[in-house]
Amino acid sequence: MSVVTDLIRLARPQHWVKSGFIALPIPFAVAAGSSLELNRLGLGIAGFTLLASAVYVFNDILDAVRDREHPRKKSRPIAAGRVGRTLAFGWCLLLLGSGFALLIGCDRPQVPVLASAYIAINLFYTVLGKHVALVDVFLLASGFVIRVLIGCALIGAAPSEWLLLCTSTIALFLALTKRRADLASGVDAEHRPSLADYSIEFIDQALGITSALALISYALYCKDSLVLRPNWEFASVPLVAFGFLNYLRLLRREPEWTPIERLFRQPSHAINFALWLIVVWSSLDLRS
Repeated sequence: MSVVTDLIRLARPQHWVKSGFIALPIPFAVAAGSSLELNRLGLGIAGFTLLASAVYVFNDILDAVRDREHPRKKSRPIAAGRVGRTLAFGWCLLLLGSGFALLIGCDRPQVPVLASAYIAINLFYTVLGKHVALVDVFLLASGFVIRVLIGCALIGAAPSEWLLLCTSTIALFLALTKRRADLASGVDAEHRPSLADYSIEFIDQALGITSALALISYALYCKDSLVLRPNWEFASVPLVAFGFLNYLRLLRREPEWTPIERLFRQPSHAINFALWLIVVWSSLDLRS
């Protein structure tokens, strides 16, 4: 395997799909009159994706020793010894600098500030936060909220409180499923100390709470929105409910899969999301 391939693996391209959260506010914001400039949006998504990859590389640099004891992570380029720490650190700085350059080029002052907050939170998570139960999943969830805030900033839309609550609870749900996957795959507290304070039973209860809260907040977001056609406010809610229930159902069948693995291996999630997009666009009152 070439060094270039390993560097690409370090950037974790399979996780770039998370940048899709930046685009979540677009349908409602555009219908409300916000301007959608594709060049600016593309720069923002690309820049933030590079920043997120820099965070992944930094995390792998710090976790290389622990990863060598992990049944799956031991094959990562740094843990396996295929990429040296110096080269990895240089790659991290290149991704970081390129990402910030693109974000500054968006000409939205809030975006680099939000990106800096994302970097600071992830540095704290990598060094200390991920070792503390509950703190770890809340920090992971905050990254998705920042993505949505960046999306709002890129299109000049004010974020709704219901949108932020919905996003944060969905993100918390996904972070909890990641910890559940760790437990189900046999990862112990020696590799990830926070797991000592988690159990499958507790996480299942927490998933029930967060999914219910996310569904309710999404419904209230739709009801509070002024850009949906009358009597169409709740048209997309059943698809969101199906998404959560389907995820929980499949979680019991393949408990060791991470959220990213589940997304790519279970086409039902992609189909449901596509249907959600169609229903949302059909529900918008584009004359508002």
